[in-house]
Amino acid sequence: MPVVRGILTAVLGTAVLAATAFAGANSAATAAEAPAASFAYEGALEQGGWIRGKAPPRTVRLRMGNYPLTLDPQGRFFAAFDRDSAPSTNLVATLADGSLLTVPLAVARRNWQIEHVDVARKPGGASESFLARRQPELARIEAARAAGSDSGGWAQRFIWPVKGRISGRFGSQRIYRGEPAAYHSGLDIATGASGTPFVAPADGVVTLAATTPFSLEGYLLIIDHGNGLNSAFLHCSDIVVREGERVRQGQHIGNIGATGRATGPHLHWSMKWRDARLDPLLFTGPMD
Repeated sequence: MPVVRGILTAVLGTAVLAATAFAGANSAATAAEAPAASFAYEGALEQGGWIRGKAPPRTVRLRMGNYPLTLDPQGRFFAAFDRDSAPSTNLVATLADGSLLTVPLAVARRNWQIEHVDVARKPGGASESFLARRQPELARIEAARAAGSDSGGWAQRFIWPVKGRISGRFGSQRIYRGEPAAYHSGLDIATGASGTPFVAPADGVVTLAATTPFSLEGYLLIIDHGNGLNSAFLHCSDIVVREGERVRQGQHIGNIGATGRATGPHLHWSMKWRDARLDPLLFTGPMD
């Protein structure tokens, strides 16, 4: 889906779409081009997608649904839509005089790659020893995802960390005789060999750089792009940055591997905004 740009105009107490969003524009509308009570925006308004824009003048608070959004000094904001997002939500701006401006957002549903398997799921769960080993790993991942930073990477156009064959798509899922398994939470990119370098898709701060492999993720790297948005890179053979380090878009940050639970060398790239899981493909567009 192309990045969509346009102007959403709000009126007190109700909301109307005053300008139709359009695809393929050369640049997003700016606040100067927009009417006084409008949101200039761009994004992929679909499940697993995102929206980035500028709030109306005199906005002091902004939320999407029940989520408070952060405004930067220029009045810009970022928000995103979970893989299972509802089909609609609202942007609500509180102005300096206390009035509210509301605009509706339609979130397109996706046709996920669903495989129905006519066998039952394997019985039993994880062993106690695995759970004891896993809990500290999950705590580190949660802390790294929640760390936050003042990076402005969220406002950049993301690039591919590496190019190769897409071997696993975000959101795909198996259903075993009516019982759904967990869906695939990221995008898998295979280059055919371990050791292939990959780069930062946008600016950020390293919040986790595993020095020993995690049980499932192997050598795991997490980068915070600011404004609640972060990327995780799994199964690395090598990580060449350290926790707390600031990285720039295009900088070499690690090498592809098959560490952890992986059937072959590939880069698993997952993205989250707060608790929402996102599709990296909607941030980069198709691979050239």
